[in-house]
Amino acid sequence: MAYLHRAERLLRNAESVAYWLAVAPLASRLPARLAYRVACWRGDWGFRHRAGQRSDIVRNLRQVLGDEVSPEEAERLAREFFRMRSCEVIDVMLLRGRARSLGKLVEIRGREHLDAALAGGKGAILCSAHYGSYNSAFSLIHAGGFPLTSTGRAFSTQMPGMSSAERRLLEFAYMRRLQRHRQRPGIEFQPGRVQVVAQIAVALRANEVVTFSSDAAPLEADRTRTVDVTFLGRQVGLLPGVVTLAQLTGAPVLMVFMHRQADYRHQVLDISPPVPAEGGTATAFGRCVAAMDAAVRTNPAQWVYWANTDDLATLGLVPAAAPAGTATVIPPPAVGEAPALLEDGRLASAR
Repeated sequence: MAYLHRAERLLRNAESVAYWLAVAPLASRLPARLAYRVACWRGDWGFRHRAGQRSDIVRNLRQVLGDEVSPEEAERLAREFFRMRSCEVIDVMLLRGRARSLGKLVEIRGREHLDAALAGGKGAILCSAHYGSYNSAFSLIHAGGFPLTSTGRAFSTQMPGMSSAERRLLEFAYMRRLQRHRQRPGIEFQPGRVQVVAQIAVALRANEVVTFSSDAAPLEADRTRTVDVTFLGRQVGLLPGVVTLAQLTGAPVLMVFMHRQADYRHQVLDISPPVPAEGGTATAFGRCVAAMDAAVRTNPAQWVYWANTDDLATLGLVPAAAPAGTATVIPPPAVGEAPALLEDGRLASAR
């Protein structure tokens, strides 16, 4: 039985590597309609053959959303989840050059809000979730003329078991494509690194844009700095750093989400007006969380955490997983199946 499990895992890893290094780069050269059809076929293959991951996603959807999602709807959303993750790889491939190939498929709404925010001269903070093709959204904003830097956790924090070969593959297949469309190297959050605030302040003082994905499950060392907020119907503890930094620097916070349309290839990138800062840290951050909640409920399949039971448990959205016999998924990521490549997407938030 153990041999069969190892063989299945090896097959999944080989398929992921082949998709990122060969299939997706070639497919992205096709007309967009065909490229995203290939991605959907690959997503359907994953839905059928990755039974453990599929059952995790269905269970997590049902536990978190409850009566909002029937068993049949949970299965449909799980299939959509696999398709969405696969389509995001094509998005990354279409960032080549000046990202015009992807830009032609994305309607940006609310650009005027970002223009107005930067007119104040104190930079702007974009707050999002690990939702949809968020890293590609950030790349499009930078390619559109807004100097942008992303924040996130270091690889060693997100994936302590990743080998050096896997890290090199990740950098080659994913990170280098995103880093082309960033103003500065990613600002990595690590416990005890107070320099991070200074790095962000430098970027904002230069009237640049800094991004946060504020739905991340806190590390144990960060739990004392969380605030309780209502998210997906439960009280969870999240880090309000996006609001704290706004208060320290005077930079406005704007919400940003990229929503994939029914044909899979077209997307809408929504940038909100500044989030009202009145009422203190917890109240202001609660408004950011409410926007993330609304995005996830609007299209649950676009939230990467359904495949990450441990993170959902850390957030308090599902019971803690059993210590053995439970499938896990780590990686754009975001965004697993260690060491399967980049199935989660959360990683790129660190760059």
